[in-house]
Amino acid sequence: MSGKPFAPSCARNQGPILEVLQRHLDDTRRVLEVGSGTGQHAVHFAAAMPWLSWQCSDRADNLPGITMWLDEAGLPNTPPVIGLDVDGPWPEARFDAVFTANSLHIMGWPQVQAFFAGVAAVLDDNGLLVVYGPFNYGGDFTSDSNRAFEQWLKDRDPASGIRDFEAVDALARSIGLSLVEDNAMPANNRCLVWYKRKTL
Repeated sequence: MSGKPFAPSCARNQGPILEVLQRHLDDTRRVLEVGSGTGQHAVHFAAAMPWLSWQCSDRADNLPGITMWLDEAGLPNTPPVIGLDVDGPWPEARFDAVFTANSLHIMGWPQVQAFFAGVAAVLDDNGLLVVYGPFNYGGDFTSDSNRAFEQWLKDRDPASGIRDFEAVDALARSIGLSLVEDNAMPANNRCLVWYKRKTL
């Protein structure tokens, strides 16, 4: 237990996110989580959806903490975490769904573009992409707290920032994804769900 990472935000938002996932992943068998962070989400979601395999991934410095969560939970549907930087090689395997939480605003915009290019490579036809986090709409913040959060992000890394929904949706559409849900979530976040149309 000692040293196991813990993010209070994961504990707060995992219930509402799970409600969205359970609506869409009933026929899903393989999920890739990009940016698993602490590993808390993976354990919570995999335990609640035992019919699917939840593949964690993240950059190298986060892998030990994720492994601690997975090892402690001992779930049969969480394979060992894999290293994944969106700018680097993506898995050769294919997935029915890709999930990421609180990642697009941490990346620079070129990395957001690389994320969608990677999703295009690993997501099967008829697959789903689910993205959780804050978004702006029409270039405007949805709350004063998000405006303050944007400033905190910029002070930490000028390349980061809350993304405009329209720009992200355009990237999704460019790889053949269609938005099927835009869910309002706690703390002025959203949970967006895109569906990959079958290619002819």
